[in-house]
Amino acid sequence: MEQHHLALCLGERVREHPDRECVVFGERRLSYADVDDQATALAGAFRDLGVAAGDRIAVDLPNWPEWIVGLLAAAKLDAVFVPLNPGVSDHELKYQLRHAEAKLVMVPESVPQDSAAGSDDLELFDELLRELPDLQHVVTVGRGDVWQDGPIVGFHDLVRRGRRREVAIAAGDPATTPLGLLYTSGTMGKPKGVVLSHQNLVWTACRTAEALRQTGGDRVLVAVPVFTIFGMHVAVTALVTGGTLVLQGYFEPGETLDLIERERVTMCHGVPTIFQLLMRHRSFGGRNLSTVRTGIVAGSPVSEDLVQRIRQWNDVQIAYGLTETGPTVTVTRFDDPREKRDRTVGRPLEGVEVRVVDLRSADLHGPEAVGELAVKGPNVMSGYHRMPAETRRSFTAEGFFRTGDLAILDEDGYVAIVSRHKEMIIRGGYNIFPREVEDLLRTHPAVGDACVVGIPNEILGELVCACVMPVEGAIVTGDELKAFCRDQLADYKVPDLVRFFDTFPMTGSGKVLRRELAQVVGLELSTT
Repeated sequence: MEQHHLALCLGERVREHPDRECVVFGERRLSYADVDDQATALAGAFRDLGVAAGDRIAVDLPNWPEWIVGLLAAAKLDAVFVPLNPGVSDHELKYQLRHAEAKLVMVPESVPQDSAAGSDDLELFDELLRELPDLQHVVTVGRGDVWQDGPIVGFHDLVRRGRRREVAIAAGDPATTPLGLLYTSGTMGKPKGVVLSHQNLVWTACRTAEALRQTGGDRVLVAVPVFTIFGMHVAVTALVTGGTLVLQGYFEPGETLDLIERERVTMCHGVPTIFQLLMRHRSFGGRNLSTVRTGIVAGSPVSEDLVQRIRQWNDVQIAYGLTETGPTVTVTRFDDPREKRDRTVGRPLEGVEVRVVDLRSADLHGPEAVGELAVKGPNVMSGYHRMPAETRRSFTAEGFFRTGDLAILDEDGYVAIVSRHKEMIIRGGYNIFPREVEDLLRTHPAVGDACVVGIPNEILGELVCACVMPVEGAIVTGDELKAFCRDQLADYKVPDLVRFFDTFPMTGSGKVLRRELAQVVGLELSTT
């Protein structure tokens, strides 16, 4: 029978192949036996510090081996793992630690100079220990041990201490025992804490692995930040299949290409931005990427042109999901018709049910109609932490989670995502889905990327503004892009405004901050 508790699943992989590489990070190479030994020792040390089942262990680390060990230690204790973004502001970090009621947090002893992450010292966490009553311990990760006594202790010291302890795996019911508490990116407001069980994460990983034909022989690049549900999913899927995780601390295109070649990576995942940056890198054309078999492109809309270019060297599948769905809801398959593979996000995982419903009434829509995508299955979260009213609002009476995404479900069961409901622009009474305009703009040879946002307007309600990142060295005007759109779109969809940007503001998970873009343009218009 398939095991859906992460700690027990890991135990199976360790018994099957203890000497296989589990984690590769620079010169460090840890076997499955090594990782399990460290995770068991860390769990024992955590227990001695008073961490028990249900307690929250926050981890504020980049893609480091200690992140993986911390996750597995939490799983062995049935504690709740809370991954945090190392790049968030001090204010947001404090909010998430307080909201999660974290008992312990793992943090870098120091931050690499080439990192965009937060503070170079531990003064902030020393302060948080005084301000947050639930926070009892700070565990530092680095080459040395900064504080040896009191509430701030070193990771390696804890592992040494824990090796003298026996740890019995708690192994509660995988369907109801929380494993992760992940905070949404907060692009539309305050981040929400999503509670995901062992089953939510492990079951979804197993079904996704089936779609990707992933095995223990795969060597999986983890360049996607592990604090996101995408990155965590990539890591968990490799662990449950017994594969090798090739970790990259922080994404950098040239280094990523080096890793793929040197470590003979077979699976490369990413958001569209990651793939675009890889293929634009000056050394890309001279690389030997022949070991790459497949991967997932997800996290934001991917154009047909982009996915076809990626598949020239990486036969990726397009997937759709959210933090609340563990994350995978749908994914394309290798044997899907090409049109479905290029233009949809695939079919639901086996065991996941999807519906397209009316935005207000939640009544079922017919085939090919645009409506809100609703999801039900073993992948769906138990709810939002400390937000019962928000949790109730997010589900239909039949128990379907309302994603907030507008989609079309065709007669063959394939899903096409049209837009986020909150991103839809209403101009003069017409509904405009930004993705349609963005996909068209990206086909223009001078456009590297595009994001379409609505700008408030007294007469029309909203104006359509195309925010464009030109290809390096290209010369193009706003009027030219408007004319390009006018040839292929209805008049009301043609951008009223075109603004050019060198870069777009992004969340840590690689999504464009649309609201910030709209605010920048709105401020510019108000001062002219």
